[in-house]
Parts: sequence; structure tokens; C-alpha cells
Amino acid sequence: MTQDEQKKAVGWGALAYIEPGSIVGVGTGSTVNHFIDALGSIKHDITGAVSSSVASTEKLTSLGIPTIDCNAVDELAVYVDGADEVNLHKQMIKGGGAALTREKIIAAVAKKFICIVDASKQVDVLGKFPLPVEVIPMARSFIARELIKLGGMPKYRQNVLTDNGNQIIDVYNLQIMDAIALENKINSIPGVVTVGLFANRVADIVLMADASRASKVRVIE
Repeated sequence: MTQDEQKKAVGWGALAYIEPGSIVGVGTGSTVNHFIDALGSIKHDITGAVSSSVASTEKLTSLGIPTIDCNAVDELAVYVDGADEVNLHKQMIKGGGAALTREKIIAAVAKKFICIVDASKQVDVLGKFPLPVEVIPMARSFIARELIKLGGMPKYRQNVLTDNGNQIIDVYNLQIMDAIALENKINSIPGVVTVGLFANRVADIVLMADASRASKVRVIE
């Protein structure tokens, strides 16, 4: 399978976890776009979706799927989203699409987090993909200096504003051996909105495409 075929396979595979009448948490990115297409095929069987980004909201709306404010929802049965990297402990790096804060909020609201990825996203050690950190603009330089102290090489993602009006620093040169400790440490830096490490809240299930076989999806629980 091509990479896009893998993304489509796991996107459609996630439909098996959607409960009739439910409100579905929906992430952001190219793999999730396939899931949104799949969700459109059962839109009359669900109540609506809580979206993690403006881009996903626009796609959901274009397919006639109602979007619901997260504040109006006490709990979500399922949240479906992709990842930039995922390890064997189902810990993830997310935020390549700059939606990490809203994604982390929806993941916290959801009872079950389904991560959908193509085979290239699996790693033994997180950190080859640069770690995104959403920051308050006035704190960007200070935060970058603090990230250097942690062994990273921070780079400001220029000309990018998050849907929350904040900026992104991407941290290179990391080998993340203790993802929980690093997530907590970066989140404690003043001015950090959140870091794109999902280690305290891991995926409950990972649907990973098998590149060697058409329509083959591995389920990692």
C-alpha cells in the first residue's frame, strides 16, 4: 500500500469504534481527513462531532456533520486522531499540524482515544520528529532558552499561528527516554501552553496500517 492508502485504511477502520448516536471527538491531519470522509458515510447515525481544529471543522461541515462546542459535552465515548510518532507504550508526539492543545483537551475529555497511523509513524524512541511546543508569543525566546537547557535545539515555526493565536517552537535533537517526565517538565515552563507529548494521556488503541498487505490494519491495545 502507498502511504495514502495506509492512511485511508486506518481512517475507515476507526469506524468500527463509533457508537450509534454518539458525539465523536475528531482530530486533525491528513490521516484524520480520511476518517472524516468515513464518518460522513454514517453521519445520520451520530449526533455530531467535537473538532480539534478550524480545518477539521470546515471539512466536517462540508460533509453535513454537525460540530459541537467542547464546553457543551461532559464526556466523549471516542476520540480519533493521528500522530507524528507513536512508540510501543502508545505514547505519542503530536502537533505537526499545530493543533496540539485542542487535541490534548479533547483527548482528556474522551473515554477512549483511538490513534490512527500509517506504518512510518511507529518508533522505538520518540524524538526523531521535532517536538512541537505551543507558546504564548511574549515568552517564546525565554522558553527557547529553557528548552536548550533540556538538551533540545528549539526552532521557531515561522509564519504559523495556532487556532488559539499562539506560536509554535519545534524542538530538535531529542531522544525521549522518559516521556512522562519530559512532558511534565516542559509543561511547567511559564508561557508554555502545552507540549505535543502525549505520555500522561496515551492512546488506548492504535490502529496501524501494515504497508506490506492491502487493507491490513494492526490493532495495538
